[in-house]
Amino acid sequence: MQRGLPMQPTVVLLKEGTDTSQGKGQLLSNISACLAIAETLASTLGPRGMDKLIVNDRGEAQITNDGATILKLLDIVHPAARTLVDIARAQDAEVGDGTTSVVLLAAQFLKEVRSLVEEGVSPHIIMKGFRKASQLALERIKELQISVDKSDPERFRSLLLKCASTSMSSKLIHSEKPFFSKMVVDAIEILDQDDLDESLIGVKKIAGGGLQDSLLVKGVAFKKTFTYAGAEQQPKHFKNPLILCLNVELELKAEKDNAEVRVDAVSDYQAIVDAEWEIIYRKLEAIQKTGAKVVLSKLPIGDLATQWFADRDIFCAGRVAAGDLRRVVQAAGGSIQSTCSDISREHLGTCGLFDERQIGGERYNIFEDCPKAKTCTLILRGGAEQFIEEVERSLHDALMVVKRAVRNGEVVAGGGAIEMELSAYIRKHALSIPGKQQLVLAAFAKALEIIPRQICDNAGLDSTDILNKLRMKHASGETWAGVDVDGAAGVRDNLEAFVWEPSLVKINAISSATEAACLILSVDETVRNPQSEAANPGPKAPPGTAQRALRGRGRGMARR
Repeated sequence: MQRGLPMQPTVVLLKEGTDTSQGKGQLLSNISACLAIAETLASTLGPRGMDKLIVNDRGEAQITNDGATILKLLDIVHPAARTLVDIARAQDAEVGDGTTSVVLLAAQFLKEVRSLVEEGVSPHIIMKGFRKASQLALERIKELQISVDKSDPERFRSLLLKCASTSMSSKLIHSEKPFFSKMVVDAIEILDQDDLDESLIGVKKIAGGGLQDSLLVKGVAFKKTFTYAGAEQQPKHFKNPLILCLNVELELKAEKDNAEVRVDAVSDYQAIVDAEWEIIYRKLEAIQKTGAKVVLSKLPIGDLATQWFADRDIFCAGRVAAGDLRRVVQAAGGSIQSTCSDISREHLGTCGLFDERQIGGERYNIFEDCPKAKTCTLILRGGAEQFIEEVERSLHDALMVVKRAVRNGEVVAGGGAIEMELSAYIRKHALSIPGKQQLVLAAFAKALEIIPRQICDNAGLDSTDILNKLRMKHASGETWAGVDVDGAAGVRDNLEAFVWEPSLVKINAISSATEAACLILSVDETVRNPQSEAANPGPKAPPGTAQRALRGRGRGMARR
């Protein structure tokens, strides 16, 4: 009798319920997920792009057409599609603009090579072709980019205005482009030109009024902080005041923890109370001796101190936000003090004019004509709250674009012109390469056309007709021919039409999109832990936490 073969033991590697999918099917599924995301964003591209209304789980609505914001608000769970969310965020952080373009390009690269994957071409050949094409594109941009001469300030400023205006042309505020472009360029010019720290540009939003009521304060403005009754008796207008910034609490301390003090006589208790008052009066007198007329503190300033300052014609504000206090120090000079003793003149700042003004329904403290003003504040007005938030996002993109233009000073024409030129250049180069790489380079070249094609579709133009015209113009040497959404022809020289963008926006978008596409092509298996599907409850609290929380702080109620 023939002995049976020994039974192979079942090897269990993964936890029960783990989902594994691999091979070509998995790769195609990842490509489809990326295309689904790009489809959501596609309609927001360009000067005639539409906006998205996104409502979160708490019922709060946001209206935006900023690619990075939309992807952040959409809670995307597909692991491969999250790569596109990451590149949009990176583009937003690095350059500020081009977030929709980067996602569309990455998805289109994948879409164009999908047929090659289905036919069994190795992903590594595709990735090698993509990297080669990306390198060619970046070299071509560097050849074509136009350097702007910074020695002529007027000319350089007009370039910055055009870059800001191009960035805003696809936003809600495109009707007010000249007004906001000037505001954005002024804001960047106020900053320290070596550092260009955009966090020193404060943005305050006040509902009500029209867009034209928005203003740029060449200094610092922040909303009036919570104050006690004595604040109304304080002066609200100073010329050339000394400004003291503190990180000190000017308040009679309440006992924070259970404390027991045994006293034998009422006079002993009175001595403790007097000591508390003595401590705060000493601090206040030390502040008055410095000669400061405006006192700001990150910590609370109590009712006693507020009234004491009011009696001596000193303005004070407690609980000032850390960012606002930092900007006051940047603009007015001095430094933030954490004690009230030994404050000398060099620790104080000054400004030409301090004023408390009513703007809309809010009161604002405004510091103007600051000697070291390397900071400014944009005060935005508008009807709906969501609208003002979208204006803030649009201005952030424009500020980042202008900042990059100041730092780099190289520009290319927008409106699909540079993409069409790169597409023609790579397509021509592909013909000189034998083998499968030729197909990959041709696919990359075709994918770049998604930007002008989508701009046409969103503007209601015939994209096939216009792309044919553009291909013809680029073949005959018109490097900067791009889409014109306003004119009858649909095509124009976008460099002459002043549709300018910093070349860094395009360089970053193409390299990020290529990297993301290569990353997704290199994944052939997804192993999904069953727990990753369940909602994450977070780590367990240590034992006894609940009882300690309920016990409370302070004296508490007497036990019966």
